[in-house]
Amino acid sequence: MHFYPFFDPTMILLIPAIIISFWAQTKISSTYNKYSEVRTMNGYTGQQIARMMLDEAGLFDIRIEVVNTKLGDHYDPANRVLRLSPDVYAGGTISSAGIAAHEVGHAIQHKEKYTPLVVRNSIVPVVNVGSSLSWILFLAGMFLGFKGLTTLGILLFSGVVIFQLITLPVEFDASTRALNILKSRGILYGDETKKAQKVLNAAAMTYVAATLMAVSQLIRLIAISNSRDE
Repeated sequence: MHFYPFFDPTMILLIPAIIISFWAQTKISSTYNKYSEVRTMNGYTGQQIARMMLDEAGLFDIRIEVVNTKLGDHYDPANRVLRLSPDVYAGGTISSAGIAAHEVGHAIQHKEKYTPLVVRNSIVPVVNVGSSLSWILFLAGMFLGFKGLTTLGILLFSGVVIFQLITLPVEFDASTRALNILKSRGILYGDETKKAQKVLNAAAMTYVAATLMAVSQLIRLIAISNSRDE
């Protein structure tokens, strides 16, 4: 029996990852929205918290910009820019504090040459190419009957899986750094740190879900490839 890559019995392999991904997206949305309504005691905005943390880490040259995308917050190591979504940039809430601090955590990782981050950044170009070509080569190999192309497609997609696996410690470490600074610096008080942790834990689950999806997809590709040899 031959399987086909877009509609076949191997699709069942993706169901657990799809369910977890849906749950993770729902969780981050609800948690973010909930704590976007809870203002911090000190009232610092995300921008103020980020600037404070960056300066204390000696990262005076890193700019903070607004990116007009909800939950589009990120640190750009190539241009040394911290980009915060409007609500995080201007908000004085638990959510804005946690997310802004998390992105500063990435900037500090970059400064300290945190190994998983260095490795992840170094393979980004290869992964970008691999993610685009993997399916093309895989499908070409399937339909043309070239086992070598199919195998190459799988190998390229394996790079995507490796990237996702490396991303996990990078994200968890950035959150740990963020929470430690928020607490030790007195930026958040009392149980505010625990609430910020809930926001960051929910965000982390989206990366876990993405990793599970990538791993499941890789297993599926291997199963489809093996079915041709039966």
